[in-house]
Amino acid sequence: MQESVVFRLGVLGATATELFAAAVEPYGLKPKQVGLMIVLSAGLAASQLDVARVMGVAPSLVVGFADHLEGLGAIRRTRDPADRRRQLLTLTDRGRELLDTCSALARSLDAEFTDGLTPQEHAVLAGLMGRLAVGRGLPAGR
Repeated sequence: MQESVVFRLGVLGATATELFAAAVEPYGLKPKQVGLMIVLSAGLAASQLDVARVMGVAPSLVVGFADHLEGLGAIRRTRDPADRRRQLLTLTDRGRELLDTCSALARSLDAEFTDGLTPQEHAVLAGLMGRLAVGRGLPAGR
């Protein structure tokens, strides 16, 4: 089983998630809340229901994430004028600042996590991960 790509990526992913969670926790954030801000920033969705679909989580989880982020001043909720039942989420200036901070933290963690790789190996890894992501219907990243 240790040779399984899926198993090894899962273990590495869990480790990376723990590192990222610890890094963003002082800012009052959890990784999925950061994910919600990324979805909004990228323009992938605006309504709570669409955000849930994009993130692959239950709509009730998005409501909780949005409650928390709204409390931090990171997002704003408004009623959709075309459909008063829909809540639209918008990233605020504070949310963009938090997202910039999280991006810097992620880059720092990337350097730490891949410190044993040469620049060429790092580029190959990033390229392969991008191809795997696209194959699963996810953004390739940059």
